[in-house]
Formats: sequence, structure tokens, C-alpha cells
Amino acid sequence: MNTHQSPWVVILKRFSGNKMGILGTLLILCLIITAIFAPLLEPYSFKEQNIELMNDPPSESHILGTDEFGRDLLSRIIRGARISFMVGVLSVALSVVVGLIVGSIAGFYGGIVDVVLTTFADLTWSMPAILIALLLVAVIGAGLESVVIAIGLSYWAEYARLIRGQILSLKSATFIEATKSLGANDYVILLKHLIPNSLSPIIVAATLGIGNAIVLEATLGFLGMGAQPPTPSWGAMMSSGTAYLFISPWVIIFPGLAMMTTVLGFNLFGDALIDILDIKNNE
Repeated sequence: MNTHQSPWVVILKRFSGNKMGILGTLLILCLIITAIFAPLLEPYSFKEQNIELMNDPPSESHILGTDEFGRDLLSRIIRGARISFMVGVLSVALSVVVGLIVGSIAGFYGGIVDVVLTTFADLTWSMPAILIALLLVAVIGAGLESVVIAIGLSYWAEYARLIRGQILSLKSATFIEATKSLGANDYVILLKHLIPNSLSPIIVAATLGIGNAIVLEATLGFLGMGAQPPTPSWGAMMSSGTAYLFISPWVIIFPGLAMMTTVLGFNLFGDALIDILDIKNNE
């Protein structure tokens, strides 16, 4: 009888026993499906206005009510899911790429290179992400592309420090010394051996980071520096709803619940990955 099991089988078995991880996965899948099929799921056009129905409460025809322009709130929340998911994934991907490059170079070469890059990362990390994002958006200009770049460059230091710690713990390992003795150059050692063996904690951190990126995107949208009208953003919807807080509170409540549920899904999934992969801080 074969007692050896594939690592993937072991991971799936562990994951199947993590109820919170399964709940997080389901929430993320709902977000992905909603983002992909948004045009098909919207009961109305997200930009269709009807002044006669402005600030209409939830009803049979408009399940979540309407906003100050008579636009269906459910349709706008559904379309906003696409914006939030796209910004969250793309900005975190940018953060990871920049962090991997900086952190792996710092950890592998050490010395003055490590000191300079780590100091720069520490300075960046010491500043609030919202402040960095606001400064970058102010320089680049408002819009989705600017938001992705701004958020991506706000969080890269976290991944740089994480990958640096992983590289430092692995570069003196026996298999790396053996690879060097066989004549492998720095490029091969980094890209084929060190970085691939350092990715587990990066994946976990990126999963949790998507939730943070979605919150930051909503914050920028709330301040009017995110997606520009008529493109719906959960943050922008909440911002416009503040003027009608006591008239139509659903304009703030429902986008806020959508954002909260999305962030909860990524956090639960990330926490489950930490337990399943037994991730430890190697800093």
C-alpha cells in the first residue's frame, strides 16, 4: 500500500477541513463570477438614469433601491465588483513584481546593495499606504490606470522585505551551494531555484493584500480620485451617498456591505492558506 501522497492531495485534504477557508473561497468565486458576467447579471444598465425614481427605496423593481440619479443600485454594485476585482488583482500583481525584483536582489547580493534597497523599502513601508497613493494619484492624475499604479507602488515594500527574508534563509542551503558548484550563474540560481522556493509566503501575502488593495481603491474612489463617472466604484458610490445619508442610506450601506464581504472572503482564504501551508515568518 502506497503511504506517500502528493503534496497537492495533502493540501486539498487540509483545505477541505477548514470551514472558514471554504467560505472565503466561495465569496471570492462569487466576486469573480460577478466581475466576469457583470453585463449579463445587471437587471438594468448601470448608467441608465431615471430622475423620477431618484433615491427610491428598495422595492420589487429595484431590489436595492436607486441612487440620486435614479440609477439601479444593484446594477452599479455588480459593475463595481468588476472594478474592485480588477484593481485589486492588478495592483497587487504590480506590487509583487516590484517587491520580488527589489527583495531578491537585496537578499541575494547583500552588502551595500542590501543596505540601500532595504533602507529604501523601509522608508516606503514607514509611510501610510493611503498617503503614498494620494501623492501618486495627484501626480499621475485620477483614473483606473493611475489607481492601479498608485496602489501597486504603495505596497511593494511589504513583498520586498518578505522575499528578502526568504532569500536570506535559502541562499546558504545545501542545494543552492551544489548549484553554484556546478557553475550556475546568478540569473539561474535566482530565477530557477531561490525565487520559486520562496513563493509560498508571497502567495499568502498577496491573497491578503488584494483585500487591502480593494479597501484602498474604495478610499481613493470615496475621495474622488478613483474611477471617474459614470464608471461605478464602490467607494465613489458611498461618497456620493453621503449627501443623502438620511434620505437614502441604502446608497452607502449596500456598497459598503459588498466591499466588506469581498475583503472578508480574501482574508478568510488567506488565513486558511497560512494554516494549510504552515507559513512562518522568516524575517
